[in-house]
Amino acid sequence: MMAAVPKTVPFMRLLLFTRLSPLLLGGIGAFGFAPYYLFPLPILALAGLFLLLHEASPREAFRRAWLFGLGWFGAGVSWVYVSMHDVGGLPLPVAGVLTLLFAAFLALFPATAAWLAARRHVAAAIHLLILLPTLWALAEWSRGWLLTGFPWQAIGYSQAPAGPLAAYAPLLGVYGVSWLAALTAGALALRRPWPLVLVAALWAGGLGLARVDWTRPAGAPVSVSLLQGNVAQEMKFQPEKLADTLALYRDMVLASRARLIVLPETAWPIFLDDIPADYLDPLRAHARGLVGHLLAGVPERDVDGRYYNSVAVLDGGPVQTYRKAHLVPFGEFVPWGFRWFVDAMAIPLSDFSRGARGQAPLAAAGQRIAANVCYEDAFGEELIHALPEATLMVNVSNDAWFGDSFAPWQHLQIAQMRALETGRWWLKANNTGITAVLDEKGNVVASLRPFTAGVLDGVAQGMAGATPYSRWGNGAFLVLVLGALVGAYAWRRKAR
Repeated sequence: MMAAVPKTVPFMRLLLFTRLSPLLLGGIGAFGFAPYYLFPLPILALAGLFLLLHEASPREAFRRAWLFGLGWFGAGVSWVYVSMHDVGGLPLPVAGVLTLLFAAFLALFPATAAWLAARRHVAAAIHLLILLPTLWALAEWSRGWLLTGFPWQAIGYSQAPAGPLAAYAPLLGVYGVSWLAALTAGALALRRPWPLVLVAALWAGGLGLARVDWTRPAGAPVSVSLLQGNVAQEMKFQPEKLADTLALYRDMVLASRARLIVLPETAWPIFLDDIPADYLDPLRAHARGLVGHLLAGVPERDVDGRYYNSVAVLDGGPVQTYRKAHLVPFGEFVPWGFRWFVDAMAIPLSDFSRGARGQAPLAAAGQRIAANVCYEDAFGEELIHALPEATLMVNVSNDAWFGDSFAPWQHLQIAQMRALETGRWWLKANNTGITAVLDEKGNVVASLRPFTAGVLDGVAQGMAGATPYSRWGNGAFLVLVLGALVGAYAWRRKAR
């Protein structure tokens, strides 16, 4: 009896590795995103998952894809733990369990896609080249709007800005790029010559599309100053810190010589109408003297007492505002039944009102600016209403909530994808970083190191025209993937 034990131990180890290999693949694939930018890695990890899913039963396919998703999101959005524990002050066990539950919930999306793909016995080519890639992309698209949406960590983002598939973003958006990335993974998993030829043509086409200029310069470049105050989140809303914060940004503004000066989200952590006139008047006068404008992230309220997470344009004339429309659950509005959670994290201003959809661009420094606040830039289709009128895109953020984690870098990569989709230069002013200027191809023209206080001076080029994505949104992607599913059904019927 004892002699049999050494023989069974390697077998049990192999069995354990096989059962946990989807989890390991998902965790490895998550490191293909920013800050590492290893764009082939998520595709290779997904190809490994597709190999494990082929010929698996629906139940086993669900389990394996769920484990993959658990590793994918557990590693990729681990910054949720930082937000809750390091910044929000939740006890370690509570924050750890909630982070695990969040990753487990997100993993249900790829698991459902795998389950649906396994429900019918089809040829390997249909399963790996059509069903799995298409349902994977549709699952990512669904995750982007269901329950207000959480599109973070879509595989398409891993391709921005340098991957060969990134050039399809102006046509199909991030979910179209996800579909093409999943198609590449399916071709690798099929391990036959002709799908690899198809993928090579697809990637070569992406390299060709990268040379296409979908938009054109409009007017002369404008000088910009993006302010990064680096105010710690735990101090940001403390009354005793307010005077220091106001002085910090006042000095930064008055030292700037750019026509467009941008302050990050809630840079002034008090309501706009509470800021003393003797503080704002010199800043307005300074902007007028530069023939420019000041854009500031600041809480703002209306006559009925509703308050908004806003961007205000200040130059001495009538105040223009953009009010954030897509709010963050828990951080900016309280879902039903979760007041206890918001109170436990002591989140200030946690019940904002939503701004109107389709707000017009702001006029500033000779540009038409489509402003958005923090998390809004993760929802590409919601931003294109301002195009082609808008010449420049500006995002103000406060990534101090995420600490020193992957999140600020992933947030930058999301903005790089938005720049590709819209064909517009993108300005990111962030409290703790990453503050950056991106060109219309998503390349970082200039940036500040995170967790430093400073001013990023540079120039930005306004753009005119429209990419196909800015006209169609996700419509072209949905038509293509639904057409692929119809084609797979017809192919299966013909084979019968």
